[in-house]
Amino acid sequence: MKQTDNPFKQLVELNYKMAQSAALQPSAAVGTVVSPPPEIKIRYHGFILDKENLWIDEYWLQGHTRTHKGHIVSATQYRAGGSGYAEFQSHNHDIDNDYTDTQTKTDTWKAGDKVLLIPLLGTDNHTAMQFVVLCKLKRLDGN
Repeated sequence: MKQTDNPFKQLVELNYKMAQSAALQPSAAVGTVVSPPPEIKIRYHGFILDKENLWIDEYWLQGHTRTHKGHIVSATQYRAGGSGYAEFQSHNHDIDNDYTDTQTKTDTWKAGDKVLLIPLLGTDNHTAMQFVVLCKLKRLDGN
């Protein structure tokens, strides 16, 4: 060691690296559904998370109902007429209507499905005590 080297430099660097690793927070991860809602269980890093540890996007709950409302302005496609009478010649119909559409979800997750887990940090701002289950995932390469 040279006379000009600071003997505490390596100690400070070590403390800095330790502080960096302690500051790492859990990040989004992929979990595997063990059993679907309502008694949902998801495997995550060797642990089984259940409904007490999970927040689920209500869109994925079987029986969830959504209502869509709107107004549509359009026209039907032309249809060929026949028999030579004017009232049967090729024509279309204007569409200018309000609509309401209600959908009730009947699908849900199945055992083996992969889902996105987003950790919710505990009061220590480092430990994930609960997770948001956001969506079902699918890899296009078949894995």
